[in-house]
Amino acid sequence: MQELLLTIDTSTRAGSVAVSRGETVLGEIVLNAGSNHTDRLLMSLQQLLRDLQLTPEQFDAFAVVRGPGSFTGLRVGVATVKGLALATGKPVIALSSLQLLAMQAPLAKYPVCALLDARKQEVYSCLYHWEGGRPQPLGPELVQPPERLLESLQGEVLFVGDGCQTYRTLIVRQLGPRAHFLPWPCHLPRASSGAALALSALRLGETLSGAALAPCYIRPSEAEINWLRRQEEVR
Repeated sequence: MQELLLTIDTSTRAGSVAVSRGETVLGEIVLNAGSNHTDRLLMSLQQLLRDLQLTPEQFDAFAVVRGPGSFTGLRVGVATVKGLALATGKPVIALSSLQLLAMQAPLAKYPVCALLDARKQEVYSCLYHWEGGRPQPLGPELVQPPERLLESLQGEVLFVGDGCQTYRTLIVRQLGPRAHFLPWPCHLPRASSGAALALSALRLGETLSGAALAPCYIRPSEAEINWLRRQEEVR
């Protein structure tokens, strides 16, 4: 029997849920409405399981994008998968939102720069190259001003993600003909792309327990920043 996986992504305003069996996507729901992930995710999940006549207990593992991305969105997705894993005793696969985006450019000719708008004039980014059937990181995931990222890039680069839509004018101005972009539909992250990463991770034993699952924010939240600021003032 091939592995049955449920994959969830709520790292951006576009939320998606996918069910896969082995290397086949059985169903996927993608919404880019920017509404509340809490209500939308649960409705999408219930609809998908109902249409496929599946229950959580039937899955072999649950996969979720744990970051970087929207702090609220990540918490919703992680909490949902944590609950499913704890209730069923099934393992969890934690995915990167940036690697998920890089999956949109299979066998790319150039290094792939996955770029998410982090707000506050910053971007989340990571550079990838394709090897072994999936995008492999060429460096760490970073959050920084887009100008600093662009200064660090060498040669021709293929961009994907909402960050390259937000900062396309800047990218073209700084990199000129060295910058390449995927078609606009590819800038939307897809849970089905995460399903391929999750299947590979599951077969390699790269899983964790629901209790160990946590979001990966890269930068501190506004609440943490304010708390640290108050601590500095007290000192």
